Parts: sequence; structure tokens; C-alpha cells
Amino acid sequence: MKLNTARLQIRPIGLEDKDALFSYRSDPETNQYLSQQPGSLDDIEAFIKKSARTIDLPGSWFQLAIIEKESNQLIGDVGIHFLVSATENKQIELGYTLNKEFQRRGYATEALTSIIDYVFYSLKKHRITASIDPGNTASINLVERLGFRKEAHCIESLFFRGKWVDDVIYAILAREWKERKS
Repeated sequence: MKLNTARLQIRPIGLEDKDALFSYRSDPETNQYLSQQPGSLDDIEAFIKKSARTIDLPGSWFQLAIIEKESNQLIGDVGIHFLVSATENKQIELGYTLNKEFQRRGYATEALTSIIDYVFYSLKKHRITASIDPGNTASINLVERLGFRKEAHCIESLFFRGKWVDDVIYAILAREWKERKS
């Protein structure tokens, strides 16, 4: 799977990405909302190796690298979680991280728009969710800009860094995305 936008190339993450991935994921400002906080390059290598090698496997996370074309630099990553369901493999969860040096330039919107198109049009998924810390206003603004709606505010639903924290759930359906695009 490879996607191209005006400024970005999006491809599966690989071990060649570990140094750049560690650089921004180990930054305290960038990782303040991440459950996967690397302490070493070995942690990043294990994270990359844990990512599914085949897209669309129920129960797996498929990790993508966001590469800025102009500099050929890894600037972020997106995880697609293929949710296990009792019926069909039609729902996914998105998680994303962008190097703080590349935030507020439209890169996340550009990358997620391309990935959402792929998920709905190529993979034929029905629904996408995003689980976000209520304090992460930049991420909330991003998904709202993309047309996601807030579905829930879960009180103390996640045990994160030694304490119970809230979680907000945003979602969009394929038909809603397609209506926005037309």
C-alpha cells in the first residue's frame, strides 16, 4: 500500500524509519498523549516489528509512515487498527502522530484525507473511529475538520501513566465521508 498526495508519500513503516520515528516519538511534547512511549531505539524496533505486514487483518495494527516529498523526511505516522467484530471486518480505528516541527501546516489533514479515502473506497470499510484525550484539542480540531462527530465522552475509561483518564470517541461513516466529498 502506497499513497501519494501533493506533498506527501504514505507507505508502510519499516525498520529504516526507526531513527526518525524515535526522534519525534521520544519527545515529551509530541508523546504526551501516546500510549506507546519509546525509551530506546529497541522499543521503536519492537513497535515496528509488531505492526502487521499485511493490511486489513482483523485485530491488527497496520502502521504507516508519512514522508514529506520535498525533504524525503519521515514527519509522522498513522496506525490503522482493524477492529475484531462478531460479524464483519468493517470498522477501523485511526491513531496518528506528527513530529511537532511539522504541525500546523496541514500535513495531518492531507495524510488522513488520503488514508480515509483509501479505507472507505478501496477497503470498503463502513466506519472509522478515533479515541482522543479530551485535552488534545489539536487532534479534536483535526477530526472535526475532517467531518468526524463526537459520539462519546467516557469518564476515567483508560489507565494511562498511572492514573485513570477520560477518553472521547469520534467517528465517521463511509456514507458521511462520501457525502462530504461530493
